[in-house]
This record gives sequence, C-alpha cells and structure tokens, in this order.
Amino acid sequence: MAAAFAAFHFWLLSCLAVTSLVRAEDHDQFIFNNGFLNANLHLDGNAKIQSNGLLQLTNTSKIVVGHAFYPSPINFNTSSPSSARSLSFSTNFVIALVPEWNVSSGHGIAFVISPSMDFSHASGSEYLGLFSTTNNGNSSNHVFAVEFDTIESLDMEDIDNNHVGIDVNSLISIRSTTAAYYSNEERENRSLELISGHPIHVWVDYNDGEKLLNVTLAPTTSPKPYQPLLTTSVNLSDILVDTMYVGFSAATGSIASNHYVLGWSFNRSGQAQSLEISKLPELPTPSEVPNLPKAGRRRKLDQLFMIILAVVVLVMITGAAYFRWRKKYEEIIEDWEKEYGPQRFLYKTLYKATKGFKDKQLLGTGGFGKVYKGTLPFSDEQIAVKKVSHESNQGMKEFVSEIVCMGRLRHRNLVRLLGYCRRKKELLLVYDYMPNGSLDKYLFNDDNPNLNWSQRFQIIRGVASALLYLHEEWEQVVLHRDIKASNVLLDSNLNGRLGDFGLARLYDHDSDPLTTRLVGTLGYLDPELTRTGKATKTADLFAFGAFLLEVACGRKPIDPSLSPEERFLVGLVSRCWKRGVILDASDPRLQGNYVVEEMEKVLKLGMLCSNSRPDLRPTIKEVVQYLDDNASLPHTPLESAENIISSILETLPPDHSTETNRSIANNLASDCIIPLSSSVVRASPNSISSTDTVLHIGR
Repeated sequence: MAAAFAAFHFWLLSCLAVTSLVRAEDHDQFIFNNGFLNANLHLDGNAKIQSNGLLQLTNTSKIVVGHAFYPSPINFNTSSPSSARSLSFSTNFVIALVPEWNVSSGHGIAFVISPSMDFSHASGSEYLGLFSTTNNGNSSNHVFAVEFDTIESLDMEDIDNNHVGIDVNSLISIRSTTAAYYSNEERENRSLELISGHPIHVWVDYNDGEKLLNVTLAPTTSPKPYQPLLTTSVNLSDILVDTMYVGFSAATGSIASNHYVLGWSFNRSGQAQSLEISKLPELPTPSEVPNLPKAGRRRKLDQLFMIILAVVVLVMITGAAYFRWRKKYEEIIEDWEKEYGPQRFLYKTLYKATKGFKDKQLLGTGGFGKVYKGTLPFSDEQIAVKKVSHESNQGMKEFVSEIVCMGRLRHRNLVRLLGYCRRKKELLLVYDYMPNGSLDKYLFNDDNPNLNWSQRFQIIRGVASALLYLHEEWEQVVLHRDIKASNVLLDSNLNGRLGDFGLARLYDHDSDPLTTRLVGTLGYLDPELTRTGKATKTADLFAFGAFLLEVACGRKPIDPSLSPEERFLVGLVSRCWKRGVILDASDPRLQGNYVVEEMEKVLKLGMLCSNSRPDLRPTIKEVVQYLDDNASLPHTPLESAENIISSILETLPPDHSTETNRSIANNLASDCIIPLSSSVVRASPNSISSTDTVLHIGR
C-alpha cells in the first residue's frame, strides 16, 4: 500500500512538473496571481522580491531606479512579410505607490515594452529609469510605455502631478490625462490619487486592427470600468521590433516613494487572465516600515526645507519667462471638462502638430472655420484640425459634451472625431486626416482627376452605410445636419467617409428631437425645417438626396451662373425624368460610361429623397436596401419641378424673398452665413444653442 501511494505521489509530481514546464515555455502569456515569490524575473537596481511575494521596485532612497522584466522575450514578428500575426496584446496588473511623505511623492512607475532589459545608461527622477538626456525622444529607442507619474515635470511637458501618460520613445507623452476611473454604478468619472498608498488595478489593451490603445484604472475594490480612462490611436508596428521584453520601471528623485507591483497578467495573443485580488500579497503596514531615527528625520526635514527654498528662488527667477511661454499655449479648461480626459487635446500639442497653424498646413476654409493638416508629435499620426471661433460660452458645455460623445462613433465610412481643444475664443476639433481631400474637389474642379462611375457609386453606398449607422445602429440617434459633397472625405483608397460633425445632434432612440437651431447649407436644407425648427432623420434624407444628385450629375444643387430653368438641379432632373430621358441629367464628364441601371436608380432615389413632404421620403434603411438591390424603388408619383423649387425657395431668408436669383448668386459667391431673421449672426459653435436662426450658404 505504501509503495503504491509513493508511486502515485511520484506520478502526480511528475505531471505537475511537466505542466509547469509547458506553461513556463508559453512565453506569449503568463500570470503572477499569488505575488512573485520564486518568480524568475530579471531584476536590477533597487528592485527586489519581498518574503511575502511583493515585488518592490524602489524604496525611499533618493534618486534610484528599479527594473523588473519577464525574462523571456515576447515574439511580435513585426518583420514577418505575411503580416499574419496581429500586434494586439492585453495585460493587467496591480500597483501601489506609497510615498515617503503624505503630501508628496517621487517620481513614478511605468509598464514598459522594450527591445532590451539593459537600462544601465538610463536616469532616475523624471526619466523614470527609461531614458536619459542623450536618448530621450530618439526613434531608435523602440520603447513603448504607460507611465503613472506623480511629479509635474516642465521638461517633460507633464499636465499635472497625478497623471497617466502614453510614452513612445520619450517621456514626453503623446497623450496624457489626470488619473481617474469610471464608476459603473454612478456612471461618471471619479478622481484617483496615485500616491494614496492603496493598490490600483490597471488594464492595458491594444487592438492592432483599429490601432487603438485603451488604458483603464480602478481601485482594487471596484470591478473593471466600462469606459477606459485613456484611449489613443497609435501604430505599434512602427515602434515594436520582432522580439520585445515586457516589465516595469520605477524611479525616485529628491523625494522618494516605495513602488510596488502586487500581481501581473499578460497575454500576447488574446485577453489576459483576470487577477484574483484576494490572492495578492499584502502591502506593508505603517508599523512594518522601519522608523527613522530622530536625527535622520530632522536631517530629512532640513533637506526638504532647503529643497523647497531652492524651488521658490528658482520660480521667482524664471517665473516671468515661464508665464510668457505658457501664455503662448493658454487654453480654457473648466471643471466640467475634466471628465472628458482623453478627448481633450493640449493646445501646445496641436500647435506643434500643425507647425504653429502655418498657412502651408492649411487644407481648406469654410463658413465655420479653417482646417489644418498636422502630425502628432512622437506618434507620426496625421490629423486634421478645424479651428472654429466662438464669441461666448453660451451652450458650450452641451456642445462639447456632444462632440465628445460623437468621438466614440466607429464606422469604416465615418471620419473619426478624435477630440477637441478650447483656447481663448477658439474651439479646435481634431479629426483623422484624409489624404485625398473632399469629394467636391473631384466633382466640380477640372484640375482634379475625374472619378469614374464605379468609384462614385461605391462612395454613395459608403455614405449611405454611414448614415444608417448614425440613424439606426448606434446607441443614440445622430443627426448629421450637413450632408454634402464637401463634407465627404476620401481616404487613400478613395473610399468615401462622412465627416464634419460640427453641426451634428444626438437624441435617444424612441424619442423626439428637441426644437433646435436651424443650420444647414442652401440646396441641402429641408424646407420642413423652416416651419418646425426640428432637426429630424428626414431632414438628413433630404440633404442625402441632394448629395445623390450632385454625385450623379457632377454639379452643385444650385448654380447661379446657369439659366433660371437649369439653376436648380432637382428641377433639371425632374424635367428629364418627366420626359423619359432621366439619363440626360448624368454628369457629361462620365461620357456615358456608367451602369445604366445604377445611374437611373441613383437619380430617381435622389428625387425621392428630395420630396418636399417628409412622409414620402424613404428611410435610410430603405435607401441602403435599394442601393444593394435588396428592394425595388417604389412607384411614387413624381413631384413637379415647380413645387420642389418653390419649397427650396422657402428656405431663403424672408428679406431675400424678392429678387431671388440675385440674392442666391450674391450669397453663393460669398460662402457666408446669412440670417433667417433681420439680424446677422456669424458662424460660431455657441450659435447652435442660440435662439437666432442661420443658414450656411455652402461652397
């Protein structure tokens, strides 16, 4: 019996050993759920593993660093020609920053992905043990990090002394925000003090397909928040090499902290396993921390006093110069904006990205502002920055709230709204950069190459798909309110993407939109809006109808240079349809090279959407079905050209009802904002919530 038990015991231990060996060789994923006792980590500097399994990177010694890395390299295969392997990864860990003094701490801790574990030439303090003055910012570093910093360093352009930052080859973060977490129960952001001395659970998830990095924080007493603290676009294929090491780095300065890691889970090819908080090692209690002798405490107080005195003198000497520098980047930040975190860009970031908003970076100018091309520092991500003037703060909170909300829209045929910034009397909206510009330049400018019918039809279907997403498929209804060719941008493959959400509005499904500001572009503006003042889905469909016609016909909805009979595009198409020659309205530049059934369908669908009666227009879902040949066009009686034109003229200001043609010509030529009341209203974001009514005469 004893021999049998011994044999079974030997077999069980053998199985466990084999299992452990297999798991140890699985370098793509690992988990340290019971602390790091007996863990084979690569440690250097002040890093050590305590007897209870707690990983301590630094103690309260001054100007020291500590590193802890998983010893086996992680294979990313970035140079693989097949590009079959995604660079996505997921990790979560629990950290604690226990300060030497209750009111101050230094410096911080970072999660790191690096091609090497050798940081012997790195500096402490604000460099967090990762870089030095000689290599900070070098693209050859190939280092990616998420920092948790408790010192506001001017050299690193830190936003405050309690922030989370995304670092690429430099400690000057490409994006950063004040530490906080989203409370699932209260449905709002709550502040989170990094130097509280309490454990903090961190999740870092990278989606290679969308090139999106999410960083989420929460106390260990809370579940993972529904919303991340920081979301940013970054292409790690430009940063990572074939094999990388993952780990942590921490540093202290003239003021020190204990930096701890309690547990860690990582997965290179899927979602990292969750940590069991109850199994993590305990932090030392204050009684377990060695007390300083009285002389030592007095010496430290003297040192702290001298440091404070030196800082005060330094501030007095350099204060004037600093404030002059700061004024250059001065921006408006109110308390209600703090919850928007990652959607708020620093003005100095956008200023540098656009090279100071130089004219050579100018992409275009419209009635609501100028658009500049930019490149975000350190990430090389190209962006488009739209500067809009605003004269007051009336309605600004609601306006920015909706802008931030729309920053969460994700669709292949939408231009992504990355965020915003406010400075003085300017609002800056940040979008993805579209290299081929706007569609109107290809339709109406002979200097640009002509788009063939296949490209145009694909663009139409893409914009329809995007509008279906906005109206029916997102968590709220999004009314774009300014659909036109100049707001459809073309990516590198000439795919159409609907952009410019500066006028968009949101409301919940199964509810009615509120009466709002009448804004839009003449020729695309639903006549019903002048009577009800309500932005609706059918109003977007009216504008989409005008868009269909301009793409198919290659001309604007209203052209004052033409004869009165041909000035209004809907009138021209209506008369051609009535005579049975609707294809005669197609763009002459196509020279008849199009699919007849598709061209006829687009022209007729444009007319159906342009009906003066909203109830007779199709829904966007029906439009997509017609375009995809999943349904046939309805046999709706054709509305007369005179009736359609008459309804469009109703959108003109009352004081322009006479001498209509001259008024249209003058206003179209000036590309201006005109009022529907007697007083002139200039284009501004706050005007959207004002009681006056304006109309944008588009390009």
